[in-house]
Amino acid sequence: MTPIFRAGLAAALVLGSATGVAAPAFAKSNPMVGGAAMYPTKTIVENAVHSKDHTTLVAAVKAAGLVETLSGPGPFTVFAPTNAAFAKLPAGTVDTLVKPENKAMLTGILTYHVVPGRISAADIAAKAETNMGTATYATVQGGTLSFKKMGRGWVVMDAKGDTARITIADVFQSNGVIHVIDTVLMP
Repeated sequence: MTPIFRAGLAAALVLGSATGVAAPAFAKSNPMVGGAAMYPTKTIVENAVHSKDHTTLVAAVKAAGLVETLSGPGPFTVFAPTNAAFAKLPAGTVDTLVKPENKAMLTGILTYHVVPGRISAADIAAKAETNMGTATYATVQGGTLSFKKMGRGWVVMDAKGDTARITIADVFQSNGVIHVIDTVLMP
Protein backbone atom coordinates (compact mmCIF):
# COMPACT_ATOMS: atom_id res chain seq x y z
CA MET A 1 0.00 0.00 0.00
CA THR A 2 1.43 3.36 -0.95
CA PRO A 3 2.06 6.04 1.70
CA ILE A 4 -0.28 8.41 -0.18
CA PHE A 5 -3.09 5.84 -0.16
CA ARG A 6 -2.49 5.12 3.54
CA ALA A 7 -2.54 8.83 4.45
CA GLY A 8 -5.67 9.43 2.39
CA LEU A 9 -7.35 6.44 3.96
CA ALA A 10 -6.57 7.64 7.47
CA ALA A 11 -7.94 11.10 6.68
CA ALA A 12 -11.09 9.66 5.13
CA LEU A 13 -11.68 7.40 8.11
CA VAL A 14 -11.24 10.23 10.60
CA LEU A 15 -13.48 12.58 8.64
CA GLY A 16 -16.09 9.91 7.98
CA SER A 17 -16.50 8.70 11.54
CA ALA A 18 -19.35 9.63 13.83
CA THR A 19 -19.15 10.48 17.52
CA GLY A 20 -21.52 11.42 20.26
CA VAL A 21 -22.23 8.06 21.88
CA ALA A 22 -21.40 7.95 25.58
CA ALA A 23 -18.65 5.59 26.68
CA PRO A 24 -19.65 2.71 28.91
CA ALA A 25 -19.08 3.27 32.62
CA PHE A 26 -16.79 0.23 32.86
CA ALA A 27 -14.36 1.54 30.22
CA LYS A 28 -12.15 3.54 32.59
CA SER A 29 -8.66 2.53 31.47
CA ASN A 30 -8.23 1.02 28.05
CA PRO A 31 -4.99 -0.60 26.96
CA MET A 32 -2.68 0.96 24.41
CA VAL A 33 -2.97 -0.67 20.98
CA GLY A 34 -0.36 -0.29 18.27
CA GLY A 35 1.36 2.46 20.24
CA ALA A 36 -1.80 4.54 20.46
CA ALA A 37 -4.19 5.33 23.28
CA MET A 38 -7.64 3.89 22.73
CA TYR A 39 -10.30 6.27 23.99
CA PRO A 40 -13.63 4.86 25.21
CA THR A 41 -15.33 8.05 23.99
CA LYS A 42 -14.33 7.40 20.37
CA THR A 43 -15.74 4.93 17.86
CA ILE A 44 -14.07 1.76 16.67
CA VAL A 45 -12.91 3.50 13.49
CA GLU A 46 -11.72 6.66 15.23
CA ASN A 47 -9.46 4.59 17.48
CA ALA A 48 -8.34 2.02 14.90
CA VAL A 49 -6.89 4.63 12.54
CA HIS A 50 -4.30 5.50 15.20
CA SER A 51 -3.05 1.96 15.82
CA LYS A 52 0.21 1.27 13.96
CA ASP A 53 -0.62 -2.44 14.28
CA HIS A 54 -3.90 -2.16 12.36
CA THR A 55 -3.11 -0.20 9.17
CA THR A 56 -3.92 -3.22 6.99
CA LEU A 57 -7.24 -3.76 8.76
CA VAL A 58 -8.13 -0.08 8.39
CA ALA A 59 -7.29 -0.18 4.67
CA ALA A 60 -9.44 -3.30 4.26
CA VAL A 61 -12.37 -1.72 6.14
CA LYS A 62 -12.17 1.28 3.80
CA ALA A 63 -11.93 -0.92 0.68
CA ALA A 64 -14.98 -2.90 1.83
CA GLY A 65 -17.00 0.26 2.45
CA LEU A 66 -17.50 -0.54 6.14
CA VAL A 67 -16.23 2.75 7.62
CA GLU A 68 -19.70 4.23 8.06
CA THR A 69 -21.09 1.04 9.56
CA LEU A 70 -18.29 0.64 12.11
CA SER A 71 -18.56 4.34 12.95
CA GLY A 72 -22.28 3.94 13.67
CA PRO A 73 -23.94 3.37 17.03
CA GLY A 74 -23.54 -0.43 17.07
CA PRO A 75 -22.74 -1.84 19.47
CA PHE A 76 -20.21 -4.13 17.78
CA THR A 77 -17.56 -6.50 19.04
CA VAL A 78 -14.64 -6.59 16.62
CA PHE A 79 -11.95 -9.25 16.65
CA ALA A 80 -9.24 -7.11 15.04
CA PRO A 81 -6.37 -8.88 13.25
CA THR A 82 -3.03 -7.09 13.39
CA ASN A 83 -0.80 -6.30 10.42
CA ALA A 84 1.27 -9.36 11.40
CA ALA A 85 -1.90 -11.48 11.21
CA PHE A 86 -2.57 -10.28 7.66
CA ALA A 87 1.09 -10.94 6.81
CA LYS A 88 0.53 -14.64 7.62
CA LEU A 89 -1.82 -14.91 4.63
CA PRO A 90 -0.34 -16.17 1.36
CA ALA A 91 1.62 -13.52 -0.56
CA GLY A 92 -0.64 -11.22 -2.57
CA THR A 93 -3.85 -12.12 -0.71
CA VAL A 94 -4.44 -8.70 0.84
CA ASP A 95 -3.62 -6.85 -2.41
CA THR A 96 -6.10 -9.09 -4.24
CA LEU A 97 -8.84 -8.70 -1.62
CA VAL A 98 -8.78 -4.89 -1.60
CA LYS A 99 -9.42 -4.69 -5.36
CA PRO A 100 -12.90 -3.36 -6.17
CA GLU A 101 -13.90 -6.56 -7.95
CA ASN A 102 -13.30 -8.53 -4.72
CA LYS A 103 -15.29 -6.24 -2.43
CA ALA A 104 -17.95 -8.87 -1.64
CA MET A 105 -15.34 -11.44 -0.60
CA LEU A 106 -13.46 -8.86 1.50
CA THR A 107 -16.68 -7.73 3.15
CA GLY A 108 -17.52 -11.33 4.03
CA ILE A 109 -14.12 -11.88 5.64
CA LEU A 110 -14.24 -8.62 7.60
CA THR A 111 -17.83 -9.05 8.83
CA TYR A 112 -16.85 -12.56 9.96
CA HIS A 113 -14.67 -10.73 12.53
CA VAL A 114 -17.65 -8.75 13.89
CA VAL A 115 -20.24 -9.94 16.40
CA PRO A 116 -23.32 -7.84 17.20
CA GLY A 117 -23.34 -6.42 20.73
CA ARG A 118 -20.74 -5.35 23.28
CA ILE A 119 -19.12 -8.63 24.36
CA SER A 120 -16.36 -8.39 26.94
CA ALA A 121 -13.79 -11.03 27.83
CA ALA A 122 -15.79 -11.66 31.02
CA ASP A 123 -18.91 -12.29 28.90
CA ILE A 124 -17.01 -14.82 26.78
CA ALA A 125 -15.66 -16.55 29.90
CA ALA A 126 -19.10 -16.69 31.54
CA LYS A 127 -20.71 -18.14 28.42
CA ALA A 128 -17.92 -20.72 28.07
CA GLU A 129 -18.34 -21.72 31.71
CA THR A 130 -22.01 -22.55 31.13
CA ASN A 131 -21.30 -24.40 27.85
CA MET A 132 -18.67 -26.98 28.77
CA GLY A 133 -15.74 -24.64 28.16
CA THR A 134 -16.75 -23.23 24.77
CA ALA A 135 -18.53 -19.98 23.96
CA THR A 136 -20.02 -19.60 20.49
CA TYR A 137 -21.21 -16.37 18.91
CA ALA A 138 -22.87 -15.64 15.56
CA THR A 139 -21.01 -13.15 13.39
CA VAL A 140 -22.47 -10.34 11.29
CA GLN A 141 -21.38 -12.35 8.22
CA GLY A 142 -23.67 -15.19 9.32
CA GLY A 143 -21.07 -17.71 10.47
CA THR A 144 -19.98 -18.57 13.98
CA LEU A 145 -16.86 -18.13 16.06
CA SER A 146 -16.01 -20.42 18.99
CA PHE A 147 -13.94 -19.41 22.01
CA LYS A 148 -11.95 -21.63 24.37
CA LYS A 149 -9.55 -21.02 27.21
CA MET A 150 -6.06 -22.13 26.25
CA GLY A 151 -3.30 -21.74 28.80
CA ARG A 152 -3.56 -18.27 30.31
CA GLY A 153 -5.48 -16.79 27.39
CA TRP A 154 -8.32 -17.36 24.98
CA VAL A 155 -8.37 -18.61 21.41
CA VAL A 156 -10.98 -18.01 18.74
CA MET A 157 -11.75 -20.82 16.29
CA ASP A 158 -13.12 -20.11 12.82
CA ALA A 159 -15.35 -22.30 10.66
CA LYS A 160 -12.31 -24.07 9.17
CA GLY A 161 -10.93 -25.01 12.59
CA ASP A 162 -8.06 -22.51 12.49
CA THR A 163 -7.41 -20.51 15.65
CA ALA A 164 -6.40 -16.99 16.57
CA ARG A 165 -5.16 -15.94 19.98
CA ILE A 166 -6.68 -12.90 21.67
CA THR A 167 -3.60 -10.79 22.43
CA ILE A 168 -5.34 -7.70 23.83
CA ALA A 169 -8.86 -7.99 25.23
CA ASP A 170 -11.47 -5.44 26.24
CA VAL A 171 -10.53 -2.33 24.29
CA PHE A 172 -13.80 -0.48 24.91
CA GLN A 173 -15.13 2.02 22.37
CA SER A 174 -18.16 4.30 22.37
CA ASN A 175 -19.88 1.90 19.96
CA GLY A 176 -18.53 -1.45 21.10
CA VAL A 177 -15.39 -3.31 22.02
CA ILE A 178 -12.29 -4.54 20.20
CA HIS A 179 -10.32 -7.68 20.99
CA VAL A 180 -6.99 -7.77 19.15
CA ILE A 181 -6.17 -11.13 17.54
CA ASP A 182 -3.03 -12.58 15.96
CA THR A 183 -4.54 -14.41 12.96
CA VAL A 184 -7.09 -13.57 10.26
CA LEU A 185 -10.16 -15.78 10.64
CA MET A 186 -11.88 -17.27 7.59
CA PRO A 187 -15.57 -18.06 7.16
